[in-house]
Amino acid sequence: MDVQLFVPCYIDQLYPQTGFNVIKILEKAGCRVHYNPNQTCCGQPAFNSGYWKETAYLAEKFLFDFNSDMPIVSPSGSCTGFILHHYHKILADKPELQQKFEDVKSQLYELTDFLVNILKTENLGAIFPHKITFHDACSALREYGLKDEPRKLLQHVKGLELVEMEESDTCCGFGGTFAVKNQAISTSMTARKATNSVRTGAEYIVSTEASCLMNINSFCKKHNLSIRGIHLADVLASGY
Repeated sequence: MDVQLFVPCYIDQLYPQTGFNVIKILEKAGCRVHYNPNQTCCGQPAFNSGYWKETAYLAEKFLFDFNSDMPIVSPSGSCTGFILHHYHKILADKPELQQKFEDVKSQLYELTDFLVNILKTENLGAIFPHKITFHDACSALREYGLKDEPRKLLQHVKGLELVEMEESDTCCGFGGTFAVKNQAISTSMTARKATNSVRTGAEYIVSTEASCLMNINSFCKKHNLSIRGIHLADVLASGY
């Protein structure tokens, strides 16, 4: 199957190896991966800060950077969820783009959803001999609807032990500009997430969202905690 790869900003700028690992995973699952180097941000940061005009420019660009003749796969439920549920509002005054949006929308998938529900693939032959806990990112869970898919994939990783933390579905405190505008509240939420993670005895916190992991890792590093965050794609690409 031919697929297009949509790489979110955080992965492109901060965790590029995760992007390469997504390609590795998709190819292992039997896909031929196409990447358009002209792609940029989906517009979510601008949208969340109230810059809808700038977001509309990026939304229109996204629709022309990708096409609707093959699936578009991304390692982020946050970015994909934003596109699926908000582009129609952003492009409301551009009726000529509505059908193009609907066509592209029908082909857009978060990575674990695509693997489990479209390709019907749960075992990629990954090996990751570590104890991990899982963070359900807010947007991935509540906006995109991910819950079981990441766990189904993790249960097939050889050597991996998953220990669920308390409040796995509670926000890590990032929330984009929320972490900047409400620093004290954000830090308190991150501390709670880190504490719950450490209590499991896990070595790693796994999530589908690079932005959450950036926030959690920064806190853990600052407070000399041994636990570290890692993207699910990096786990699924291990050992082969």
